Amino acid sequence: MKEGTDVFIIKAVLPVAESFGFADEIRKRTSGLASPQLVFSHWEVILSDPFWVPTTEEEYLHFGEKADSENQARKYMNAVRKRKGLYVEEKIVEHAEKQRTLSRNK
Repeated sequence: MKEGTDVFIIKAVLPVAESFGFADEIRKRTSGLASPQLVFSHWEVILSDPFWVPTTEEEYLHFGEKADSENQARKYMNAVRKRKGLYVEEKIVEHAEKQRTLSRNK
């Protein structure tokens, strides 16, 4: 807190991919009372492979058949592709059942 004022200064490291729309969201949730100042600090390589799929039996046991744990590199890659209007491979419906109608067929 800045002395003599009602201003709080909060410093945090936020990935650039997560910062799109951040300022608008902060203003919206605080009714315009907070305004962030975003400054580029540094860059860092994401070590995970966005195209990784489990292949060995150990990986299947640890991550499951579909590796449902979210791959951050894949998430960022897909977000950039969507933003640029490029093709993104994603499943709309993974598990669905046919909906039954309430009325009888005549």
